[in-house]
Amino acid sequence: MSQQPDMKPLTEEELERKKKKEEKAREKELKKLKALEKAELAKLKAQQGSNVPKKSAKKNAKRDADDENPEDFVDPETPLGEKKRLASQMAKQYSPAAVEKSWYAWWEKSGFFLADASSSKPPFVIVLPPPNVTGALHIGHALTSAIQDTIIRWRRMSGYNALWVPGMDHAGIATQVVVEKKLMRERHLTRHDVGREEFVNEVWKWKTQYGGAILAQQRRMGASLDWSRECFTMDEKRSNAVTEAFCRLYEEDLIYRDLRLVNWDCVLRTAISDIEVDYTDIKERTLLKVPGYQKPVEFGVLTSFAYPLEGELGEIVVATTRVETMLGDTAIAIHPEDKRYSHLHGKFAIHPFNGRKLPIICDALLVDPSFGTGAVKITPAHDPNDFEVGKRHNLEFINIFTDDGTINSNGGAEFAGMPRFKAREAVIDALRKKNLYRGAQNNEMRLGLCSRSNDVVEPMIKPQWYVNCSSMAKQALDAAMDDQNRKLEFIPKQYTAEWKRWLENIRDWCISRQLWWGHRIPAWYVTLEDDEMKELGAYNDHWIVARDEEQALAEAKKKFSGKKFEMSQDPDVLDTWFSSGVFPLSVLGWPDDTDDLKAFYPTSVLETGHDILFFWVARMVMLGIKMGGDVPFRKVYLHPMIRDAHGRKMSKSLGNVIDPLEVINGISLEGLQKRLDEGNLDPNELATAKLGQMKDFPNGIAECGADALRFALVSYTAQSDKINLDIQRVVGYRQWCNKLWNAVRFAMSKLPDDYAPPSTINPGTMPFSCQWILSVLNKAISKTVLSLNAYEFSDAATSVYSWWQYQFCDIFIEAIKPYFAGDNLAFSSERKFAQDALWVCLENGLRLLHPFMPFVTEELWQRLPGVKSHTRKESIMICEYPSPIESWTNERVEYEMDIVESTVRSLRSLRAELLAKQKNERLPGFIFCQNDEVAEIIRSCELEILTLASLSSLKVLLSDVDDAPAGCAFENVNENLKVYLKVHGTLNAEAELEKIKNKIDEILKQQEKLKKIMNASGYQEKVPSYIQEENATKLAKLIQEFEFFKKESDRIESEVQQQQQ
Repeated sequence: MSQQPDMKPLTEEELERKKKKEEKAREKELKKLKALEKAELAKLKAQQGSNVPKKSAKKNAKRDADDENPEDFVDPETPLGEKKRLASQMAKQYSPAAVEKSWYAWWEKSGFFLADASSSKPPFVIVLPPPNVTGALHIGHALTSAIQDTIIRWRRMSGYNALWVPGMDHAGIATQVVVEKKLMRERHLTRHDVGREEFVNEVWKWKTQYGGAILAQQRRMGASLDWSRECFTMDEKRSNAVTEAFCRLYEEDLIYRDLRLVNWDCVLRTAISDIEVDYTDIKERTLLKVPGYQKPVEFGVLTSFAYPLEGELGEIVVATTRVETMLGDTAIAIHPEDKRYSHLHGKFAIHPFNGRKLPIICDALLVDPSFGTGAVKITPAHDPNDFEVGKRHNLEFINIFTDDGTINSNGGAEFAGMPRFKAREAVIDALRKKNLYRGAQNNEMRLGLCSRSNDVVEPMIKPQWYVNCSSMAKQALDAAMDDQNRKLEFIPKQYTAEWKRWLENIRDWCISRQLWWGHRIPAWYVTLEDDEMKELGAYNDHWIVARDEEQALAEAKKKFSGKKFEMSQDPDVLDTWFSSGVFPLSVLGWPDDTDDLKAFYPTSVLETGHDILFFWVARMVMLGIKMGGDVPFRKVYLHPMIRDAHGRKMSKSLGNVIDPLEVINGISLEGLQKRLDEGNLDPNELATAKLGQMKDFPNGIAECGADALRFALVSYTAQSDKINLDIQRVVGYRQWCNKLWNAVRFAMSKLPDDYAPPSTINPGTMPFSCQWILSVLNKAISKTVLSLNAYEFSDAATSVYSWWQYQFCDIFIEAIKPYFAGDNLAFSSERKFAQDALWVCLENGLRLLHPFMPFVTEELWQRLPGVKSHTRKESIMICEYPSPIESWTNERVEYEMDIVESTVRSLRSLRAELLAKQKNERLPGFIFCQNDEVAEIIRSCELEILTLASLSSLKVLLSDVDDAPAGCAFENVNENLKVYLKVHGTLNAEAELEKIKNKIDEILKQQEKLKKIMNASGYQEKVPSYIQEENATKLAKLIQEFEFFKKESDRIESEVQQQQQ
């Protein structure tokens, strides 16, 4: 009889430990049994489902459809401004037109967009960049609207006193051109035929009738603007603000009048700003159509001619691309160190047409002796570089053009009255006759064209009003660059360098325009009775700047006391950018000290295109600091510029201009072409544009709705400085709206009408999939808010989209379906938890998505049962924006679901391979685990895997305990997991062995690479120990993987041999 070894009695502590261990094992076993029970139940349900005859299922569906009343799915008519009346049943398909109807008028009438200057909430303010009164909504406006409304809705929901101010710009040149064309088309008259007063009346009539269409179109985009504060740059309050700004700057000697070179448009007969000049690169001799000329005009040619030298010293040859300007030449410049011309220092050339003596001057700044002949003709009144030379050398400035671009008397009797480009030909002929023409050659050049009239811009010397920008530019620069007291931030940051470059090289700003539509310059010219010269502006000290005519008259009487005089206001108007420059102040009531100004200035952010960083943004900052005492906004977000899908600039002549309303409502190709026919393109451009449309939109544009367009545009903002807009991407988001609609429709079918949402949620008591969806929702909320705060709108949109699409729709909704299959009592608690999780996800998810897609989220939110009693809010747009709830985060559950997802993906991949035709057939599955921890996770999630992978059964196998199943195809999930599907019939061993071979080859390559690193000299001494440990672990895993696949290869080959015997 064998003796038992002595058993030591256990201590109290050891007994306690043993007891806990046994309890844990029991819990584990119970959990396993419960999972198995659920899996069996799901299997039974799946079998029952697949056993229902298809014909019978179709009959039942048909019977249900016959019982339906189609009217139950159609929204009743809603009176304008009332809350939308919803159909008793959710429509089976998402329709943007139906969903986006009625909500906006109700939001507006309910006052949801209004901001309150007396509110205790922190302010958040955006001023809408005022669109031109001439404008119709184009895709650039839609991008602005989509981004700004996303920001303002999010801030409003986040507890801010959110104000978004709408306004319109009078757009001086653009509007004048439109009305001039209208006059010519309808009455065959020019503005000069009707006179200034009648013309301005015509513009106001046009503004009343057509202007502001763009703001009405903003409503269709869902823009939640505070319409009670709508303003126009030429309304009384804004006009007073512009006058006040001009007078204050003049009183501080920051506005002055001077004779300088400007960009002159001979068609519009006005100076134009740099932004209104489009440059075209010309490589060689090119003929271009110029307004007012029947024949095309030649550009891209350098013409050489000789000037005779005084004293029979011979000639000096110069070259120019604008030979007609030689009529205004007043000097010839050479380099002081050019030995070829050293004998001509201090000498003169003689003008061949008027005998004017032209001094030969030395100028090292202008002249490059290696270019051309090394001699440069100087026309100070018609060239920017020559203008500077003229000032340096005190030369005569001779203007040879009238305002409409014909040669004036200064050009000589032979050429006077000729249009400038006809004079070009005449001058060449005259030079030939005098044997002074020396030929022409191709010359690469940049030609400036006016963006409004397409006229070739002519540099002209004109008396104009200027703003001295030096001190204001320094303040604007410091606001963005001072690290100790930075008041202005640019997003993206790269534009800070551009801001610095521009403001450090700023020139004084020409603010007068020779137009009739705009803010009349508040300056009056006094002509004294005894003045020798009577023309307006002849004496610079005779100008009086005042806030109105009465004040000007009083000032004039004081200044010219005892003298007789006449007084007339400057006929010029201010540059549109001047009134736009004070817009953030004037919209809030400046110069009056209004409640709005106190509450909302400075504003929070300016959102605009990077193309007007200098022309508008810099001027607002300069004038804001000067007039308002602070920067007009704290942040500047500059969005990319929109191009077409091919990366081309949008242009009417290419036919690629996209009207957002055509994307929202949809339009046929015929409709697109009709729009082109109604425009003002010439026949050649029209043909090109129509071809472009036929290529890009052969079937027109599908109806996408405002929500899909907004979401697409916001998603595009990650693209650097250009967006290549593909309409198909918008169509994709419209299809996603349909998926969202159907997902919510399904979820609603699981929530009874009398469903009461839970007051609190305790995820710890919920089923696995419910815990997981709340945890990943929490992450989506955090990521979205973080991205919105960082102005990374594309990331925010992606975060919301990914949660809805890949987590809520693709996984959660599918995973909980077994809980709702019949009225199984085994799932009664899970069903209730799933309902609560569904409701909480829908309510939070819709609020999360609302700033991006306001219409569909409002409609779906309003349909949620119990939402009003739970939130006590009338609309989703005034609810709180979701914020993360700490107790919802569960990293362990997310880790486990990642394993489940990887497993399901591999099983689905296998199914797709094996069931090419019988896609809905369910197969038995096996999961081969390398360790207990993974096996435990898989066992506890059997129901989810069975459901998501559409399996008929599932068996969990453990390495070193179980053998791999025979007759199965397999897929490698990771080093810890392999999945198998039972194959009907014979396994395609060849394909499986090829798959294994490829995997083994890949493992061997990785092993070799890693061994090479680990065996390198100095590895042990130089590489940190933690990296050495990581590499050792990687190598061990690769060896383990290799062994597994080798084993699998042997197994399959063995099976094949057995089948062959």
